[in-house]
Amino acid sequence: MSSPGEYYNSLPPISKAYGTICLLTTAACQLGLLYYPYISLEYPLIFKRFQIWRLLTNFFFLGKFSINFGIRLLMIARYGVQLEKGPFEKRTADFLWMMIFGALSLLALSIVPIFWNPFLGVSLVFMLLFVWSREYPNAQINIYGLVTLKAFYLPWAMLALDVVFGSPLVPDFMGIIAGHLYYFLTVVHPRAGGRNILKTPIWIHRLVARWGIGMQTNTPTAVRPNSGSSSSTAFRGRSYRLNG
Repeated sequence: MSSPGEYYNSLPPISKAYGTICLLTTAACQLGLLYYPYISLEYPLIFKRFQIWRLLTNFFFLGKFSINFGIRLLMIARYGVQLEKGPFEKRTADFLWMMIFGALSLLALSIVPIFWNPFLGVSLVFMLLFVWSREYPNAQINIYGLVTLKAFYLPWAMLALDVVFGSPLVPDFMGIIAGHLYYFLTVVHPRAGGRNILKTPIWIHRLVARWGIGMQTNTPTAVRPNSGSSSSTAFRGRSYRLNG
């Protein structure tokens, strides 16, 4: 059995980074080192005081320490990690782009008054859950030892549990919408013969390569003008082929 340190080091980079930041943000809020208004998504304050960072920091708060917080963190540790190690294996840039697209979609949804929420971290985690349920639709999931169901139905089962426990439903539903939009545009539509209109931007590939995190096997390549070969740049022992 591996130690906690070994388990943590074995986690894929994006899921590990996101889960760690969420944990540290919540801990900082609980200890009074960070105050909720400075990370919440409040548009008047964002633009009036130029606190644009809130468009990002609101995704790192999953609520105060509670059972619900633990469940959301475990979702990252299980479903996010399984996605990054499974369908997104050696596709770190694509996984990062999925997270960014999800965040942008949730910000767009939050403009609608009925969907507005000062914190979108729970919604982003629910998006991961939804995408995972579509990638592993036939996996058998046991909920609290009471019910066994296919993973395809897990997002709706978790939403129903939130109804029972009295948790807000809007964050979960926003995550389902964002996850469905991503999966439709990147998987369902291309499989039906359509064009993938949500390809990972080249700057994401460059960012992953520059940071030297994970691996990307399908990084776009291009031949330099007046040259017979493409450029290959190594970062921290990994080779990435970049546009020249």
